[in-house]
Amino acid sequence: MTFPLPEAFIARMRTQLGAHADAYFSALEEPYLRGVRLNPRKPVRPDVLDGFGDPVPWNAACGRYLAMDSAAGLDPLHEAGAYYIQEPSAMAPVAILNPQPGERVLDLCAAPGGKSTQIADALCGEGLLVCNEPVPSRAKILSRNIERMGVPNALVVSADPEKFSPIWPECFDAILVDAPCSGEGMFRRHPETRAEWNESSPAGCASRQRHILTHAVRMLKPGGRLVYSTCTLNHEENEEIVAWLLESFPELSTVPFSLDIGQGRTLDAPEGMAHFYPHELKGEGHFAAQLRKADGEADDLFTPAAQQLSKPDKALLAAYQTFSRAFDLPEANAQMGDTLLCCPALPPIKGVKVLRAGLQLGGLKGKVFAPDHALAIALPADAMPTLPLSREDALKYQSGESIAAPDELTGWCLPTYEGLALGFGKASSGQMKNHYPKGLRRP
Repeated sequence: MTFPLPEAFIARMRTQLGAHADAYFSALEEPYLRGVRLNPRKPVRPDVLDGFGDPVPWNAACGRYLAMDSAAGLDPLHEAGAYYIQEPSAMAPVAILNPQPGERVLDLCAAPGGKSTQIADALCGEGLLVCNEPVPSRAKILSRNIERMGVPNALVVSADPEKFSPIWPECFDAILVDAPCSGEGMFRRHPETRAEWNESSPAGCASRQRHILTHAVRMLKPGGRLVYSTCTLNHEENEEIVAWLLESFPELSTVPFSLDIGQGRTLDAPEGMAHFYPHELKGEGHFAAQLRKADGEADDLFTPAAQQLSKPDKALLAAYQTFSRAFDLPEANAQMGDTLLCCPALPPIKGVKVLRAGLQLGGLKGKVFAPDHALAIALPADAMPTLPLSREDALKYQSGESIAAPDELTGWCLPTYEGLALGFGKASSGQMKNHYPKGLRRP
C-alpha cells in the first residue's frame, strides 16, 4: 500500500524550505536509516556485532548506523543490553542536553527508553535519572528497557506531568522533553503515519506540548538546562513553542549549540534551535531546542531512598548479606514491596506510581535469598562465577532451557555470552538450572 504525502503538508513544506523543498521530497523517497547505540557499560568485540556500520556523527562514541538487513534485535547480545536500536536523529537531543555524571536528570516523556538509556550512559551510574511515561503499558516497556540496559540509578514513574511539578519544584539539573507530536519527521520511516496527519494535527499537539513544558519549567533548577525536542517539522510545534516559552517564562533563555553532522560539516544553532532534515544529514526529521533557566537558589528535596520507600527488612537484608558474602555485589539500602534495592537518593514520591527504583537486588523465596534478574544484567561478569556460553547455548538459555555445566561449578553463577551476563543460573551435578525470567523467554 502506498501512502501519498498530504497535499496541505506538501504546500507548507514548499513554503518552509523554498528552493530546498525538492531535495527534501526526494529524500523521503529514499530508504530510511537505521541506527544503534552501543552500551558503554557492556563493551563487546566489534566483529560479533551484526550489521553495525559507521559512527553516527553527533554520537560518534556510541552511535552506529545499522544495516537494513541486520537482525541485531534477535541476537542474544540485544537482550544482554549490549546495545539499543535507535533511529540516528533521535540520538541528537541527549547529545545537546549533555548530561554529566552526578547530575539529577528528568526525562519527562520517556517511553520506550532510547533517550533515557542514552542519558544513563552519560551519567555513568552517578546521580539519578528520573524517567516518566504516563501511559501504563508504555511505562512497562520503559522499565524493561532500563533493566535490559543495566541502568542502576534510575527511578521509573508513570503519571501526567502535573502530578510532579507541585512535589518536585526546581529539582533537576537537566530536563529532556521529547514531546508527543504530529510525527512529520517519521513520514519516511513510517509512511503509514502520512494517512493519520491532517492540517489540525500541529495545533492539537502544540496545546499538549505547552501543557507539558509548563510543568517541566517548574521542575528545572535555577541554572538548569532544558532540551525540547520533537520528531516533527512544522513551526507551530517547534519555533513557535520556543517563542511561547521565552515569553511565558522570562527566566528562560535559549542556548546556542553546534553538532557534527559528518563529512566535515556542522549543524549550527546560534539561536538555540535547529531542524534535522533528512536531505541535509543522515537521519530522519527532528527538531531540538536548548534553553537555560536563570541562576538562583533552590532547596534540595532529595533524601535517602529508605526515607522515600522503606528500610530493608532485617530478615531479607540478612539473607542478602549471606548470599553476597562471597561476591562483589552492591550494598542494599532500601526496599520497595518485597524487593531489596540499591538506590540513590530520591525526590519525594508519595502518591507517585513507581515501577522501578534504583537496582533491584532480589527478594526472599522462603527463607533463602533469590536474586533479581536486574542484578545479573547490571553486574560485570567478573562479579560472580561465570558459565561462558556459545551463541547456540545463549539462545537456549534465553528460551528457558537448562544448560550443561562443568561438575566443579556449583551454586549461583552468571551464564555469559561474549563476556556479558545474560541472567542468573544455579549449577549442580553438571547442570545449570535456568533462572531467566519466564516473561522474557524467547518463544
